[in-house]
Amino acid sequence: MKLWILWVTSAVALTVGGLTAFRPAPTPPKNIIFILSDDHRYDFMGFTGKVAGLQTPNLDRLAREGAHLQNAFVSTALCSPSRASILTGQYAHTHKVVDNFAPLTKGLLFFPQYLQKAGYQTAFLGKWHMGNTDDQPQPGFNYWLSFQGQGVYYNPTFNINGKRVAHGDSSYTTTLLTDYALKWLDGLDKKKPFMLYLSHKAVHSEFQPARKDKGKYANMPINYPASMYLTATDSSKRWAGPTLGPDPIASPENGLGKVNMRDMPNWVKKQRYSWHGVDYMYHGQIGFNDFYHQYAETLLGIDESVGRVLKWLEDNHLSENTMVVYMGDNGFSFGERGLIDKRHMYEESMRVPLLVRCPTVVKPGTKVTSVIQNIDIAPTLMAYAGLPTPAQMQGASFLPILQGKAIPWKNRAFYEYYWETDFPQTPTMFGVRTDRYKYIFNYGVWEANELYDLESDPQEVNNLIRSPDHQQLAGQLRDQVFDWLEGTGGMQIPLHRIRQKRFDHINKGTY
Repeated sequence: MKLWILWVTSAVALTVGGLTAFRPAPTPPKNIIFILSDDHRYDFMGFTGKVAGLQTPNLDRLAREGAHLQNAFVSTALCSPSRASILTGQYAHTHKVVDNFAPLTKGLLFFPQYLQKAGYQTAFLGKWHMGNTDDQPQPGFNYWLSFQGQGVYYNPTFNINGKRVAHGDSSYTTTLLTDYALKWLDGLDKKKPFMLYLSHKAVHSEFQPARKDKGKYANMPINYPASMYLTATDSSKRWAGPTLGPDPIASPENGLGKVNMRDMPNWVKKQRYSWHGVDYMYHGQIGFNDFYHQYAETLLGIDESVGRVLKWLEDNHLSENTMVVYMGDNGFSFGERGLIDKRHMYEESMRVPLLVRCPTVVKPGTKVTSVIQNIDIAPTLMAYAGLPTPAQMQGASFLPILQGKAIPWKNRAFYEYYWETDFPQTPTMFGVRTDRYKYIFNYGVWEANELYDLESDPQEVNNLIRSPDHQQLAGQLRDQVFDWLEGTGGMQIPLHRIRQKRFDHINKGTY
């Protein structure tokens, strides 16, 4: 009797001509929620323990109840190229959105288009900031909400399905995007699968937290990186405030280890005094300590957004079969080698947070050490939806890895960045990162290339490019970089017409 009851509860009864038959209950829809933040550094999450005083309870929950992909990297650490790689599953030299102004290549296909065709209800909300499309609705989405360019933190104007809607009363963009996302979810047919792409502006500079979060981290201790002072001409320079404790001096005694200043590229040394350097941050508009604290406070809004989405899933009994993915579009420097921002290939720039929660797929507390890149997101989400990886995608699905299966998988991440007319301090670069070494080829500048042993030199300050013991390795990694470019159609630098005025960061004007 008990067995019969168990069997019946997992089936649907049908009565036809007086006869009763049974068929399996319909499979619950495999829903997808992809949450993307901007400039979120890989270690700025409470559970990592790397940032004293930082609290991110909802991101912590994702890691606790799902998987933390510890070695997640972008193939280009810049907003538009990285976002295009997430949507297309392709490297920047393939989709050709190589910077924040490059137009979308005709014929590009985004993974939501495949999901939409397969019957998914799809929505995009937030920052698009890609190519020449501004905030106009894009293919693959049943519902569209975006804004122009980088957007603003307060009182935004949204393009909602082609109609611009202005918001006032000090409304906060992170909160508004989440409000609209939940409203869209409320109106769905819950019997059909859905895909929500929630793309936040936060935590892009210049950072502005929600009003309720302003000042919450005013006294947070600051983790000054030891390499922050290596490139300073004035070694007595200090950033620490009177209540924040002493700042570290870069030296072997404090754990920095060996430093090869001779082969630290000059563009790195000089950029310290540029728009993206700690001694001239954004024209000197903000001090480093305030910069650090406001970033952490702005991140609170992102964490709250994640919590609200998780609560909606619980309230609607959709947690079990909904894959929630949280990711940053690129990392962010906080003083390493005197730099702020991203673009370069150092760890804090190319490495990103990546969390996945889906109880039917991922065991709680899963830690994934495999190398994952942004080009792998589209194939993975499509695989969860039961769709094959399209031939033009260069990434691969890591769904089996999330399921705990052993599969053949890459052990290195490739990287590319293309010189930008607005920020000429950072050169074009190509590189590869293995589980231990990183090789960077600085293209078109009279500089040393770079080779770092991440095991003995995690702060990437001891360039081994001239080390006699590492010449064979350097040559092998260089060949791998160019084999990758050649094998993926990347042996040319994609160019596009420069339509925007160039900004002079020294004289504060355009020309």
